[in-house]
Amino acid sequence: MHKIATLNKISAAGLARFNGDFEFTDDLGAANGIVVRSHNMLNMDFGSSLLAIARAGAGVNNIPAGRCAERGIVVFNTPGANANAVKELVLASLFLAARNLPAALDWVSTLKSGVAEEVEKGKGRFAGSEIRGKTLGIIGLGSVGVLVANAAEKLGMRVIGHDPFITVRAAHELSNKIPMAPNMGDILPKCDYLSIHVPVMESTKDMFDHKMFAQMKKGVCFINFSRGGLVCEDDLFDALGAGIVQKYITDFPNDNCVGREGIVCLPHLGASTEEAEEQCALMAVDQLIDYLENGNITNSVNFPTSSMGPFDNSGAICRVCIFNKNIPAMLKKITAIFADINIRDMLNKSQGDYAYTMIDIDSDVDSGELIGRLRIEGVIAVRVIK
Repeated sequence: MHKIATLNKISAAGLARFNGDFEFTDDLGAANGIVVRSHNMLNMDFGSSLLAIARAGAGVNNIPAGRCAERGIVVFNTPGANANAVKELVLASLFLAARNLPAALDWVSTLKSGVAEEVEKGKGRFAGSEIRGKTLGIIGLGSVGVLVANAAEKLGMRVIGHDPFITVRAAHELSNKIPMAPNMGDILPKCDYLSIHVPVMESTKDMFDHKMFAQMKKGVCFINFSRGGLVCEDDLFDALGAGIVQKYITDFPNDNCVGREGIVCLPHLGASTEEAEEQCALMAVDQLIDYLENGNITNSVNFPTSSMGPFDNSGAICRVCIFNKNIPAMLKKITAIFADINIRDMLNKSQGDYAYTMIDIDSDVDSGELIGRLRIEGVIAVRVIK
């Protein structure tokens, strides 16, 4: 029986996927799996029973994925499950910026009497422009970026994309009418609107700094539905003051941004739709179940994608799952331990500093004794599924 804990409210449709082999617990120390959305887990202590954390969303900056990898705890996310919800809000932001809607709405709410007359006299100050024919630059063409690009192109915008790490799948899904810029220096001076869709990591933190803003077309509308950490705020404020950035629309408000002229802050609504929350929960739970029952890893941020299909103990007697450091000769050392054991099937994958090996065996073995033999230098954790 696997014990599951939840942090935050998780869609009931997702939780309903857990069958009779699972039970829910409020004791995090006893949990084998945790399903989470935005709860901050960075400083949490994890019990020895914890095998995996499933994030019902794409970003995992609230989970210590590196520390989990050192323990053999798999961290899953759900890329693409909330992409349509974010896309729709980015499109809404294009219209919001083009037609000066925040300021217009604020002004109308101040009118007390003679509203119709005041509206006719004052509406001219909020006159905007149409997005059709304007140029939209998209930095990052993952699940969200591709959807935004294709939708904006259909709305009549000129769209230019940039992503040096675009996947084959994303490239296939991107409209063939949308050109790709080889570097950001080719895209920034052309954009009336700029939307960013890249993850926050050491290499991207504060990537939009004074050098980037200096290359932008004056009066650009800058849209950020990725993460606040991508933008150097002091340099952004300078760019707003200089008129380089006309509007900055962000889904990640903070004390420095709220109430500042030229900045429109939304309360982290990107994935906040019933549909997106349900899709994220379904995907997270399915991945967690597949791992706990079969040892398969899909959409992990700290271990490689690895799958040998459902484990059927009417065939192999057990499945051994081994987490190890990705260093020379590890597979040789691991397989040597199985020299007197009949291996039915095996899979070995690596990702960065870590590797994962799955071995189906026909021999009847003592699980505890086998795990003990596998505790060699470089091996992080071992699971035996029967």
